Amino acid sequence: MLSQFLFHPLYAPILAGLFGAILGSFIAALVGRWPVGRSVAEGRSRCDACAATLRWYELVPIVSYVVQQGRCRRCGDQIDIDAIAIEIVSALIGAVSFIVMTGYDGLSLALLGWLFLPLAWLDFRHYWLPDILTALLALCGLTAVFFGLLDLSLSNSLIGGASGFLTLWLVSTAYKSLRGREGLGGGDAKLFGAIGLWFGWQLLPFILMFAAMFGLILALVAIIGGREVTGTSRFPFGTLLAISAWLVMAVTGGQPVF
Repeated sequence: MLSQFLFHPLYAPILAGLFGAILGSFIAALVGRWPVGRSVAEGRSRCDACAATLRWYELVPIVSYVVQQGRCRRCGDQIDIDAIAIEIVSALIGAVSFIVMTGYDGLSLALLGWLFLPLAWLDFRHYWLPDILTALLALCGLTAVFFGLLDLSLSNSLIGGASGFLTLWLVSTAYKSLRGREGLGGGDAKLFGAIGLWFGWQLLPFILMFAAMFGLILALVAIIGGREVTGTSRFPFGTLLAISAWLVMAVTGGQPVF
């Protein structure tokens, strides 16, 4: 029964999109509460402004936000835009994954995107890549390899993990030695190592290249917008790595291009 849905050209994207929206609601709560020391399991969601407990029909992913025009039904305060954005992105990850791929390949691409989403958002907002989420990404990669969901040998996966971590760790160490300050956070190296477990070593240069390219585009946009960009300006490189890796997986299916 599951295989019929996974391989269906219409049902698979729709169901994955719906599941992604629901999962996105949980991810939004996670990334909204965790940085301020609140647990995602602490209870029902509340309005940040008036602290009113939200009812079930106020928590329907995407739909409730649209119906309420992005405002709390009681106090009229604006609902955090991050919540609806994460729900939409999560839904798109699910739907697009099964549009560009089918079956277990689509499932692997969607899973990778959903694992990346909280990491990318936390790094974008807070320059923070929690070790527990990176470890979960790494564990899921190894599990996918072990059960044959990824067309990758275990040895290649482990080499990719070690190569990814060491590459950015060496860059970070060299930069700190030469400049006397941090250039890359330790979380970036761990994230790139986890990515290597999913891809092996062959695709890591392309992922790194695209992440650097996106970084240059981001810097250019900031300059055009009137923001001063210097050698000490901070950029969410973990976010750029996650976006690049997911796009590379979507285009190549995780297979080496050469």
